[in-house]
Amino acid sequence: MKTRNIITNTLVYFVLAVLSVIWLLPIAYLVMTSFRGESGAWLDGYVIPKEWTFGNYTKLFTDTTLFNYPRWMLNTVVVAICSCVISTFFVLFTAYSFSRLRFRMRRPLMNVVLVLGMFPGFMSVIAIYHLIKLIGLEQSLIALILIYSGGAALTYYIMKGFFDTIPRELDEAAYLDGYTKWQIFIKITLPLSRPVITYTVLTTFIAPFVDFIIASVIMKDNYNNFTIALGLFRMLERENVFRWYTAFCAGAVLISIPIAALFLIMQKNYVEGITGGSVKG
Repeated sequence: MKTRNIITNTLVYFVLAVLSVIWLLPIAYLVMTSFRGESGAWLDGYVIPKEWTFGNYTKLFTDTTLFNYPRWMLNTVVVAICSCVISTFFVLFTAYSFSRLRFRMRRPLMNVVLVLGMFPGFMSVIAIYHLIKLIGLEQSLIALILIYSGGAALTYYIMKGFFDTIPRELDEAAYLDGYTKWQIFIKITLPLSRPVITYTVLTTFIAPFVDFIIASVIMKDNYNNFTIALGLFRMLERENVFRWYTAFCAGAVLISIPIAALFLIMQKNYVEGITGGSVKG
């Protein structure tokens, strides 16, 4: 039995090591290319750059005539922060209502929302665009914030599942102490839900950075209001890819900074949410 466990553990570690190499190779290539001095998207016979430079990063912030990377990055961060805050509140209130409250049509509504959430957002992007245009918000950052936030409640089921694991005895004890539903939500449920709240914040913050379809339909040719996904894609077009490919890689590396920073700031909530417990009194 002991020998079998050793063999199993060794096999698991080997598979994880191979997978980690596969996952890290694209990242290593992206970082190396971002410091590459040679132009062009393809190199003949070698991968590691022969010439290293910081010029690709400098180019993003100095050569803004054709590609205004700083403006696009600012647009994306603004949209990400606003939609993250709004979406997190929507998901919190929806999940808590379905988990803790009992009312007529509760289960049918849950089923309807769950089914709607299974359809990808780009299926309705044309209809959304016409609605946005009808209210005069086309090609604006406000439109993107509304779109990213509007469907957030459809992803309630993960947080609801977490709320369902919180013992109802805590709520009942709080009721006996004179707590209202709002006080229970603020002082008991939220402190215990830090891990799933952190997950929601991270996923909603990342969405504007990686979305291309919705942003391209809403913004069209409004260069000043492009998000970072749209801007970086323009660098890969046929007439630009030779001169801008290495700058594209540098830009792709830079967009990971705000996401990584948010993760490092909030990762402690995973532990604190489990060990800290609720706050009563």
